[in-house]
Amino acid sequence: MALNIVPSSDGRRQRSERSQTAIIEAALSLMDEGTLVPTAQQIADRAGVGIRSFFRHFADMDTLWAFADDMLISSYEALFEVEDRTGALSDRVARAIDLYGSAFDKLRPIILCTHAQLWRSPKLRENYGWHQKRLRKELELWLPEVAALPRDRREAVHAVASFSMWHRLREFQGLSTKTSAEIVSSLVMDLIASR
Repeated sequence: MALNIVPSSDGRRQRSERSQTAIIEAALSLMDEGTLVPTAQQIADRAGVGIRSFFRHFADMDTLWAFADDMLISSYEALFEVEDRTGALSDRVARAIDLYGSAFDKLRPIILCTHAQLWRSPKLRENYGWHQKRLRKELELWLPEVAALPRDRREAVHAVASFSMWHRLREFQGLSTKTSAEIVSSLVMDLIASR
């Protein structure tokens, strides 16, 4: 005699969470491969779910990006975590720029995807602004001297240490990680030292 067992709500919730995770991972996978503005259909196909299932989990693309950001935030933060920010200014600048450059190289597809979609996604704009503020605070933890600079030079330091500068050196000028880090570190040092 067959038993008619109704799946528990916990089982349904776990399946729903697995589907959501699969969809987010599919979106990230497409970005890693260079699809900077993946469509819901592309993501659903990659995740192996129907488009209706996609929209049952995520009302729109903005909701998907919000969930993705929540899922990844601890891994973003881990890229910038260090315990020791002591040492001479030149040493701290070099270590901070090495850390930022390594993180920017790892996060490149996600950052480029975000840039490509900022115009249409309020949630991405909000999250991107929050992350930019965090990067500024992190850099000033490494380099408290920056906070004492006149505003124009302080802003110049943050511009020089940004993803945009790093990406230009690495991607468009074809420079190595080492050379890019040396250029950025030298510019940051010049801006701080010219007080």
